[in-house]
Amino acid sequence: MLHGPSVELGKDRSVPKKTRLGVVMFIIYMVIYAGFVFIGARFPKALGARLAGGQNLAFLYGMGLIVLAAVMGLIYNFLCTRLEDRMNEEEQS
Repeated sequence: MLHGPSVELGKDRSVPKKTRLGVVMFIIYMVIYAGFVFIGARFPKALGARLAGGQNLAFLYGMGLIVLAAVMGLIYNFLCTRLEDRMNEEEQS
């Protein structure tokens, strides 16, 4: 049983801005991640340093990267939704 699309998709005028936002956020994350890799490659003993709660830097930095990725994903989604609403609303006016 075949059926058509459930919604009619139109042109999304916000794509260029959303793309730029995604690239900028990716570069920010990449720089932070590169810091982790640099520390691991250049100063591996530093990752064993005990910090908050007795956890080592490697664990805290790694968990921070995971949390940062999730938070950045939520921020990206929020900002893209606002861009879509604003730019596509202008088209309908």
